[in-house]
Amino acid sequence: MPRSALNIPSIDPTPIFELFRGSYGSELLTAAIAHFKVFSILAERPRSFDELRTAIDLETRPTVVLLTALRAFGLVEKNGEGHFLCSPMAEQHLVPGVEFEVGDYVGLAADSPGVLEMVERLRTNKPANADEEEGAAFIFREGIDSAMEHEQTARHFTMALAGRAKNVAPHLARNLDLSGATKLLDVGGGTGIYTIALLQQNPHLTAIVLDRPEVLKVADEMRQEYGVEDRLQLVEGDMFADRDSNNGYSNDCDAVLLSNILHDWDVPQCRQLVQRCADCLPTGGSLYIHDVFLNDELDGPLPIALYSAALFTLTEGRAYSEAEYREWLESVGLSSQPMIPTLIHCGVVGAVK
Repeated sequence: MPRSALNIPSIDPTPIFELFRGSYGSELLTAAIAHFKVFSILAERPRSFDELRTAIDLETRPTVVLLTALRAFGLVEKNGEGHFLCSPMAEQHLVPGVEFEVGDYVGLAADSPGVLEMVERLRTNKPANADEEEGAAFIFREGIDSAMEHEQTARHFTMALAGRAKNVAPHLARNLDLSGATKLLDVGGGTGIYTIALLQQNPHLTAIVLDRPEVLKVADEMRQEYGVEDRLQLVEGDMFADRDSNNGYSNDCDAVLLSNILHDWDVPQCRQLVQRCADCLPTGGSLYIHDVFLNDELDGPLPIALYSAALFTLTEGRAYSEAEYREWLESVGLSSQPMIPTLIHCGVVGAVK
């Protein structure tokens, strides 16, 4: 009897993920106080984003990650001119020399391994192990040594990611209306569990999962286990390659899914992927971005700000806001639709060509 990907957990596991990501808050706070002197700098005068970025000597992506967290902590605010300044709490407790300063207390962790690793990631703007033999854990593109190209590590990471996906996939399948679609392309689909749930929810639908060869070995096992092997095609490809290079982008799909993909990449690569997906859609076709969402002001929510830090350390990306996703979609001629929540802070934004 095939397994069902539509079973919903009786207990929401979101608190487990929030606890797991909580360590990034301690590391970012300590780095901001002890290594980048953010509150000393902002105590001098409010700074624009670029002024602050220059003062702490970081590139754009790490500055966004750090500032988003500090704003979510309630320690940095933005004034009417769009400049950043210390919040009242930070003014009273984190500016060096004030009566009730606790910065030195937090700074006791300044040389802990986790904090030093976070500082290294922020300063280099590179994911962990990107230049080492084992390669970056969760991403692949030309020029990056990827763990997803090696059988053992690809299987380990792919199945680990499936742990969360199995909880979220039934919510995506039950809330995303694909009644008008006939064929779905899941770009970077991993085990294929999101697509498997969508296939089981929509018996009329067929699908393609595009991913790397070692990852698709796991997806093949999954499609058989869930009984959708006759409706789910697995295609090896590079999602960044041009359409005319036989990269797996299919011209006969009227729906494309990017589930937890864009948060692995920096803005230029995200725009590139959105353009690739839009190009392969027919008029009336839909692109769906399933991911987490920062507030449009990039000031929280706190669980997503901490997840953004996790993504930052492991990939070339971060969490993005719904406004950022909509701008990318609309820039390639797609009309975006309201976001639909799923589970574990995720949601899906659709856009029609």
